[in-house]
Amino acid sequence: MPSNITRFSISLETDLLEQFMDMVERRGYPNRSEAIRDIIRESLVKEEWEGEEEIAGTITIVYDHHKRELTDRLTRIQHAHHEAVLATTHIHLDHDNCMEMIAVKGTATLVQSLADALISARGVMHGKLSATTTGKTLK
Repeated sequence: MPSNITRFSISLETDLLEQFMDMVERRGYPNRSEAIRDIIRESLVKEEWEGEEEIAGTITIVYDHHKRELTDRLTRIQHAHHEAVLATTHIHLDHDNCMEMIAVKGTATLVQSLADALISARGVMHGKLSATTTGKTLK
C-alpha cells in the first residue's frame, strides 16, 4: 500500500451498506474505496461552489434560434461576462432548435450570475449549470 494512503473504518447500518454496495456494483467501481473517494470529492467540490474559490463548469442551454433577437441577446450576455467564458459550442439540433454549451471558469458568484442570465433569457427553453472543479484543491 502506498505510504500516502490511510486506512480507516466506519460503522453503517446494514441496510445503508447494502444500498451502497448495490450502487458500487451498478456504477462499476472496482472497490468500495474508489466509490467513497468519489463521494468525498463530490462533497469537496460542492464546498468550493459555496465559497468564492475559482471553479469551473458548463452551462447548457436549448433554444429556438428563430426567436426574435434571442441569439444576439445570448451573445451580449456572454460578452458581459467574458471573463468567465472559456469557450462556446453551438449545435444545431434540428431546423429550429439549437443547443449551446458554454465552458466557464471563475468565482462561484460570477459563474452563477452568468448561468442565471442565460437560463432566464426569454426564449431559452431549458438550461442547466453543471458544476465541477478546476482540480487545484483536490488530490
